[in-house]
Amino acid sequence: MVANGINFAIFSAHATKVVLLIFEKGSSTPLIEIPFTEHDRVGQIFCIHVAGLNPQEIEYGYRIAGPFSPKDGHFFDRSKILLDPYARQISGRDRWADPHTNGYRAQIPSQDPFDWEGDRPLGLPLTDLIIYEMHVRSFTRDRSSGVECPGTFEGLIEKIPYLKELGVTAVELMPIQEFDERENPFTNPLTGQPLLQYWGYGTIGFFAPKAGYAASGIQGGQIDEFKRLVKALHQDGIEIILDVVYNHTGERGNGAPTVSFRGIDNKTYYMLTDQGDYYNFSGTGNTLNCNHPVVREMIIDSLRYWVTEFHIDGFRFDLASILTRDTRGYPLDNPPLVEAIAKDPILANTKLIAEAWDAGGLYQVGSFPHNHRWSEWNGKYRDTARRFLKGDEGQTGEMVQRILGSPDLYNGRGPTTSINFINCHDGFTLHDTFSYNEKHNMANGENNRDGHNDNNSWNCGVEGPTADLKINMLRYRLMRSAIAMLMVSQGVPMFHMGDEIAHTKQGNNNTYGHDNELNWLNWHATEQHAYLLRFFKHMIAFRKAHPALRSSTYMSHTDLVGSGYPDISWHGVRAWQPDWNYHSHTLAFMVCGRHVAPGLEADDYIYVALNMHWKPHVFELPALTEDPDMAWHLFADTGRRSPHDICEPGQESRLGGQKEIIIESHSLVILVGK
Repeated sequence: MVANGINFAIFSAHATKVVLLIFEKGSSTPLIEIPFTEHDRVGQIFCIHVAGLNPQEIEYGYRIAGPFSPKDGHFFDRSKILLDPYARQISGRDRWADPHTNGYRAQIPSQDPFDWEGDRPLGLPLTDLIIYEMHVRSFTRDRSSGVECPGTFEGLIEKIPYLKELGVTAVELMPIQEFDERENPFTNPLTGQPLLQYWGYGTIGFFAPKAGYAASGIQGGQIDEFKRLVKALHQDGIEIILDVVYNHTGERGNGAPTVSFRGIDNKTYYMLTDQGDYYNFSGTGNTLNCNHPVVREMIIDSLRYWVTEFHIDGFRFDLASILTRDTRGYPLDNPPLVEAIAKDPILANTKLIAEAWDAGGLYQVGSFPHNHRWSEWNGKYRDTARRFLKGDEGQTGEMVQRILGSPDLYNGRGPTTSINFINCHDGFTLHDTFSYNEKHNMANGENNRDGHNDNNSWNCGVEGPTADLKINMLRYRLMRSAIAMLMVSQGVPMFHMGDEIAHTKQGNNNTYGHDNELNWLNWHATEQHAYLLRFFKHMIAFRKAHPALRSSTYMSHTDLVGSGYPDISWHGVRAWQPDWNYHSHTLAFMVCGRHVAPGLEADDYIYVALNMHWKPHVFELPALTEDPDMAWHLFADTGRRSPHDICEPGQESRLGGQKEIIIESHSLVILVGK
């Protein structure tokens, strides 16, 4: 927008004619149609200046003509009204799941300045991150949330005190870039209800906040409302990371609606075979041609926009391995897009997290082209931790690597490269990991074919809910052991919304289409599972209180400070004698808190013992010889019932016996030497 009008511009390499359509807001028919002439074209950019428009009263789109030849990759259709890929604000999905729409229209956002009150991205060290993955609508949609505007950015703002009390330092929002929640073709066979693209992994506008997530979306207030959310999170010391989907779009595959990219220049925006079909490395019907210069520039422009305009702290890139493929789908050693993101000066202080795999079989955990900037969702941490926790054999040695921050994967990069998680939106919840052996996805309308089959889960003896007190106690013991192990591992911990209150999805491990209690957070559970929530809070606080658990460099297993102990040592049921046997289910380690980064105050000694055997074991404790007044104190024991399973950090009680401790089956104990 300029002082005396509006400049419109759009790229197309293969179009023969482009027409700009101006609409009055809410109208289904154009107010005026303006064809671009040859004088309005510079190379492959069609650009025009239109004077006399009030940006707050109009919407716009494009008609684009060109060859219609699917075998050659062209889908031009001048009857389609197409969305500007660079639209900052989009109408058409103003109300969540509203079936009545005039189609997507780009809007010009208000130019009124937003009062950031000096806000900037927080720039927290990666070592200090504790990430809470969440879905905006699910967080407050249930009436139990008690917020004024449920399911919205405003609703989330109301619940920031909960996040602060929980202790998380970053939220990772599942996609909030505009998408069409009604594009799911499936129906729930159990209820007959149509399913939605609920999670949002089908972007149609990479520059626009989702209007349906804004209480003020119908008034076009989604931009300011989202900015208020960012500012409010920052004011409470919480960073915001966006889950972004630059690997495919919501236009899906052949036969799906043409919204934008397909009609503008299908052959440029998507990866195509020689027959004109879509490569489907995303598993959703199409794959964005990320390393084409035009598409690459759009992605970089989008990331810059979210950082400069919305003060975003970081990004998690969905199916990021697609970003490493060339225009024919082959993996590149040094993909231009990944390098450009890493070295972009505007993104220089932004956190970059790769989901280092895709649906085409490319798995790059530990080998993603990082340019010394990228962290990774560590899927190997999840898989190893689940197998170890449920008592699989042959896991002890690999679990050591995961606890250390995966130096076997990221040596030379540091433990903060590893985003450690046991559960996320994709797969079983923490509760369901120990309640189901098999997925139960019939409600997804795909005859239970969707979702992962290899869940590394354990139902503890009964599939699903049970009244058996012994099994339920075992399940909750495992949940607490899981979060405790996550919080004492080097690297960056992440857990999913609701795991802290035992949220269940009833064994469904792919609830992407459900706008109901499978995804909605039930806030009554904060009382029903108050003891588990308390355990989460204290474990998070414990991690914050001990810098020895948050190292930026890998442990050396040597004594570099003269404390008499290495920075980390490994033990078994006998002190200083770890059991590396294939059949071992026990593991212990001690972190010497004297080995902290320069400038930090020396920490305590921390001893963690894990017994994932089916029977109790007596663990011999390593002696504390540095000071005769030092002793082991009990912080957490997941084999005990609440409230005796954990205490507030700093309130640990001195062990009666200092030589050994009994650890129950499938339990974890944390001691503090001080």
